Amino acid sequence: MIDKQHIIDRFLSYVKIDTESDPDSNTTPSTKKQWDLANKLADELKTIGLQDVSIDENAYIMATLPSNVEHDVPTIGFISHFDTSPDFTAADVKPKIIENYDGKDIILNAEDNIVLSPDYFEDLLLYKGQTLITTDGTTLLGADDKAGICEIISAMEYLINHPEIKHGKIRIGFTPDEEIGRGAHKFDVKKFGADWAYTVDGSQVGELEYENFNAAGAKIKVNGKIVHPGYAKGKMINSMYYATEFINALPKMETPEHTEAYQGFFHLHNMEGKVDETKLQYIIRDHDKDKFEARKALIKKIANDINEKYGRIVIEIEVEDQYYNMKEKVVPVMHIVDIAEEAMKQLNIKPLIKAIRGGTDGSQLSYKGLPCPNIFAGGHNFHGRYEYVPVESMIKATEVICKIAELTAEKYS
Repeated sequence: MIDKQHIIDRFLSYVKIDTESDPDSNTTPSTKKQWDLANKLADELKTIGLQDVSIDENAYIMATLPSNVEHDVPTIGFISHFDTSPDFTAADVKPKIIENYDGKDIILNAEDNIVLSPDYFEDLLLYKGQTLITTDGTTLLGADDKAGICEIISAMEYLINHPEIKHGKIRIGFTPDEEIGRGAHKFDVKKFGADWAYTVDGSQVGELEYENFNAAGAKIKVNGKIVHPGYAKGKMINSMYYATEFINALPKMETPEHTEAYQGFFHLHNMEGKVDETKLQYIIRDHDKDKFEARKALIKKIANDINEKYGRIVIEIEVEDQYYNMKEKVVPVMHIVDIAEEAMKQLNIKPLIKAIRGGTDGSQLSYKGLPCPNIFAGGHNFHGRYEYVPVESMIKATEVICKIAELTAEKYS
């Protein structure tokens, strides 16, 4: 049995360390404070008895649990990230523990009237009777992805203390800057040396994902001309009006708030406008590669059409691919998903196999030669004040990691 209090204590020790990443930084890790947890994790891995513990100049952590079987077994890996999202503050996290959750509203912060309610967050009702760890309403929690780190370390510790569970060589890796899209950029796949791996970075119990969006970013500059408004006739060009024309030319129902499942979208996530210049930033997402390419072509066509309409370069556009759907790399080795699915079934967990409506380090790692599906870590409502994680979900994730290791050894016996 996984010790519940041990899981709680370990997790709390991680989330109280601020590791927010910074998209405007050019360093790796993007914030110095990520080193605080990185160094702690490296020391902890040595303490529990892992071998080959390393932390490189960019704060990437790797370690090994040696095989305890004589026959050859593929080397598998488990990976999580220790940074937290810059979407919401991670400074001075004060977790709250709700034991035997009764299914009612949880007052996170009475002074500011911040309430975590099942009327809005219906998933809460899945966890009646369980122990929840929440925020105090003023910060995020950091279960994304410190829960995953807690689960991986706890699983390795459990396997060390229970040598009767047979497994092959296991590699673990912890990364900085995943939340700003750089978690896999400097990950040394060759040094890691695994045949395949699993990111432990999903949400609800049972999640098992090997599909994600194809992703691109678009930077759009709209050119105008500023003159005194009292003498502007025939001279002023208000870039904000042309930016509005561009925005309205895109499909209005193909935005995040109107799409789900395998439906792609265009998402305007930043806009800065003045008369003489407006800047728009979009993300473009689609699971289907052909539809993804069509979306990129459409956004360029709209820009070109507007330029032709006005006979000048009103709109300048730059589109850059960010990551691709890992399905292309995982399907040829589908047995790695099958093992994870079987592990969940043997633990009486219903697998929830679905596509990620987002990205993951596993996508980039898969294209770097390390096939890497994603499994649940248990948290909900990431990147904000309403984030929470059930302790029982963390225990189940820890058990799944152990079971994957055991089944891999059995499969190749």
